[in-house]
Amino acid sequence: KMTVKAVKMPCTAPNVYTKVPDGGWGWTIAFAFFFVEALTYGIIKSFGVFFNDLMESFDETNSRISWIISICVFVQTFTAPLSTVLSNRFGHRFVVMAGGVLISTGMVTASFARTVVDMYVTIGVISGLGYCLSFLPTVTILSQYFDKRRSLVTAVASTGECFAVFSFAPAITALKEQIGWRYSLLSVGVLQLSIVICGSLLRPIIIKEQEEEVKAQPPEEPTETKYMLENEQTRTSIESIDSGVEITTSPSNVPGNTKAEPKSEEPKEHVQILVENNSTLPEPKTKLLDFSVMRDYSFICYAFFGLFATLGFFAPSLYIIPLSLSLGIGKDHSAYILSAMAIAEVFGRISAGWVLNKKPIRKIYIELICVVLLSVALFAFPFASEFWGLMTCSIFFGFMLGTVAGTHIPLLAEDDVVGIAKMSSAAGVYVFIQSLAGLAGPPLAGVLVDTTQNYSSAFYSCAAGMVLGAVFLSLVRPCKAGLCHRQQQCAEESAAEVVADLPDDFIEMDIGKAENSGKGCDSV
Repeated sequence: KMTVKAVKMPCTAPNVYTKVPDGGWGWTIAFAFFFVEALTYGIIKSFGVFFNDLMESFDETNSRISWIISICVFVQTFTAPLSTVLSNRFGHRFVVMAGGVLISTGMVTASFARTVVDMYVTIGVISGLGYCLSFLPTVTILSQYFDKRRSLVTAVASTGECFAVFSFAPAITALKEQIGWRYSLLSVGVLQLSIVICGSLLRPIIIKEQEEEVKAQPPEEPTETKYMLENEQTRTSIESIDSGVEITTSPSNVPGNTKAEPKSEEPKEHVQILVENNSTLPEPKTKLLDFSVMRDYSFICYAFFGLFATLGFFAPSLYIIPLSLSLGIGKDHSAYILSAMAIAEVFGRISAGWVLNKKPIRKIYIELICVVLLSVALFAFPFASEFWGLMTCSIFFGFMLGTVAGTHIPLLAEDDVVGIAKMSSAAGVYVFIQSLAGLAGPPLAGVLVDTTQNYSSAFYSCAAGMVLGAVFLSLVRPCKAGLCHRQQQCAEESAAEVVADLPDDFIEMDIGKAENSGKGCDSV
């Protein structure tokens, strides 16, 4: 039975485990991640309730208002490497707490904005940077606390975003009718300050293998140890035979040495020195940001998947209400459609986590199936012409979005992509690459809507991006398998070359000489 040993330390110190705990303080991290998801992505996806108010107040077009969320998502993803560097340098707790302060500051300041450019700076830049500093370190440290349950726990904890959309959209709508959109935005900013509390719960984790006690060599085996230690010296002996000079440092090969004590003591001394030197070797320094993942073809394909799939993540939730209004559906029923999408996303995230938690299973293929079905859901929106048709498409889209959105970042920790050892750096680079799509996605959809005067074009653009993402996702596993095969082949070739360089009588000559010397000592 495997036991997990945790070292009890003050609440501000890291948790030290001998194995990945798959629980412990990780449940508190999961609880904090639930609320961080709700107060970051939940607010971003609920921002569509402010669209019409901002267009009327600032007298701006749909595409210009869309740039608020576009800049926010771009800054959030573009600064992901900065978040990784700061987390590795100052710790996840401090970075998330600082992010919470930035989010709240930007949102509160935006409630006093007089132009749409002010919203670009406050929500787009300030809050966008805060979103990055809050979300990415939280999901990274959560993945470090879990191994076997990682997919399920991350999926369930990420449902905070869905519950936020389900509750915030109608709540903010009702609040706007009472106090106006500016004070409603101010209230949201104050609420987001609670991310600081969530960040304070993020205790770092250290996995330290149990140190095995070094046992002394039994006195009856000094000869075997001596041969192992003299392999390096044997090369000198062999090379010196041609010149007639024999150079060795073994006591058994020194003429006139008839005492047995030096024979047994010297090897013991050598063994003791080797153990001490190994125990004092300095640990390698952790890189603040490891760009070596960019040489991994499987990660490159996965990053392109994230780049194109991001086109379909945000635009549907922003344009579902305008699409329903354009079809003649009332405001109340439009809000129900968005809420139904959020609830379906909850079940999608939990279902994906449950399926991916099964063993053995190739998780990358399950993700590919979900992405293909998500593309089908996006193509289905333009064919809906009334309330129940749009409701059906929204529920299907929400469920499939949950299966992908809740798992695409944690899947970086799987061996099919980069593995848990490079998870932190890979997440930073991956989200950084997503920033281009986050910047271009909503404005592209807004331009298409303004040009065609039809909201269906926004969903077509999202579906096209998702299809391209599915193509690159299908290449991840073949690239990984090919790379591993080439690495194994190179390792085998290197090992064969090393063995070929060794002489056949490398050890036999030294053993033979030791035996002859031993016989000489006995005859004396």
